[in-house]
Amino acid sequence: MATADSVLLSGGQVATVEADRWAPARLELVVDGTPQSSVNLEDPTDLAFEYVERIGHVIDRLAEPGAPITAVHFGAGAMTLPRYVEWTRPGSRQQVVELERELVELVRSRMPLPPRASIRIRYGDARAVAERLPPGLLGTADLVVVDVFAGATIPAQCATQEFYRLAAAPLHAQGVMAVNVADGAGLAFARGQIATVRSVLPHVAVLAEAQVMKGRRFGNLVVVGARDARLLEWLPRLVAAGPHPARAASGDELDQLVRGAAVVVDATAQPSPDPGRGIFTQR
Repeated sequence: MATADSVLLSGGQVATVEADRWAPARLELVVDGTPQSSVNLEDPTDLAFEYVERIGHVIDRLAEPGAPITAVHFGAGAMTLPRYVEWTRPGSRQQVVELERELVELVRSRMPLPPRASIRIRYGDARAVAERLPPGLLGTADLVVVDVFAGATIPAQCATQEFYRLAAAPLHAQGVMAVNVADGAGLAFARGQIATVRSVLPHVAVLAEAQVMKGRRFGNLVVVGARDARLLEWLPRLVAAGPHPARAASGDELDQLVRGAAVVVDATAQPSPDPGRGIFTQR
């Protein structure tokens, strides 16, 4: 049942905004008991989740410190990263794609966006919106973030070569795409996603906690892709920035990681594995 602090999503899940019991300055967006996003309204650089911090470090490398950028975010959550971009790079131009209008309204009510931020919301399925992005946006973006989940899983239609081609279309020649991938033992889904992103953007690196990278526990991997090889020069600093223990794979190590993994296309796509209750549930 929806309340002032909750909404019913189209898939039947209940989204709520709750105080973080361990960090009073933070608010969490929680979907069916699983924290999806964390926001510190007083300090938007407090990113909380490990994979979000890793994407934050990528954002820090995109241009001169403080310089505004153009960004496209597929998946809104509590808009943690758009807030981070606006805070660290005032005047940035951002587009956020989100299916759930009620979710955005809840977030805006309980976690107001910076009043002067240039953040436009485009409502709809991420794949459908990617197919109709305005021509004026194509080839202009410094950053594309793909963080699309239906409940606890990544939808199949947003995990294919066809989708990543659409998602990467806004990037200019030096732009970077960061994809949040969740997987567990063996990394079968993640390996396919890495191979698929690399079929669209030739220079790819993967950032993750060490045990997740080894496929020993369920967690998030950040797949970073670009057309410019200079992306790979960032890796030592991205790893050093943490969170720790951090691992990065590129080049020969990435070849070994994805060996035997097929590029995922629409005809073969499957959603990401369900982590099961208890993996990401509230502490």
